[in-house]
Amino acid sequence: MIAVLGGKVAFVTGGSRGIGEAVALRLAADGADVALTYRDSAERAADVVDRIKALGRRAWAVQADSADPTAVRTAVDQVVAEFGRLDIVVNNAGIGVLGPVEDMSLEDIDRVLSVNVRAPFVASQAAVRHMTEGGRIINIGSCLAERAALPGVSLYATSKTALIGLTRSLARELGARGITANLVHPGPTETDMNPADGAGADVQQSLTALGRFGQSSDVAATVAHLAGDAGRYVTGAAIAVDGGFAA
Repeated sequence: MIAVLGGKVAFVTGGSRGIGEAVALRLAADGADVALTYRDSAERAADVVDRIKALGRRAWAVQADSADPTAVRTAVDQVVAEFGRLDIVVNNAGIGVLGPVEDMSLEDIDRVLSVNVRAPFVASQAAVRHMTEGGRIINIGSCLAERAALPGVSLYATSKTALIGLTRSLARELGARGITANLVHPGPTETDMNPADGAGADVQQSLTALGRFGQSSDVAATVAHLAGDAGRYVTGAAIAVDGGFAA
């Protein structure tokens, strides 16, 4: 099997669980060495590291709260010091506070925007100082940025919609340097935090054209395509992996 990402180093924020875990493992399976961040789940992060190493790749996990811009910036620099280079950044870490707009506190707003918007900006800013031609920035958004089909998502949708502007602007600014920037919008995706048999799952599935949840591996496959040579002419794009949620 050809290692399509052989020699590349990837950095995945929030890579210890859910979509981030699937992305980290897929990039490693495609040949990349992978560093990932986690906030609390050290044991899960260590398990992902072990599974990446079992694929014959180098792996490293660093504790970093994406709400802390210094921690995000430091994590990027640590990855470069550890691996000697940085080729792929996947800004995956995110949080959601759902509920009526009038119930959102300033603390809620600040926390969601710091993790979902500021952290991808800061991570990308730090990463491009080390990236060369062929670099990839891939942001993980949400189907709710394109279609606010449910009540109570104003804050979360705001944060994910901001990534559209960030991604397009990065693509335009970095294109001359041969660095691409793209955005992937997952739809209802089965994870431990959003199980397909959990509360509200029936409603989420009914809003998709396919009538079912996606898997984290579905999102990871699109990320891997964008990260590899096959994605070299895709930049500034927002790609839905949402089962037709936004159709």
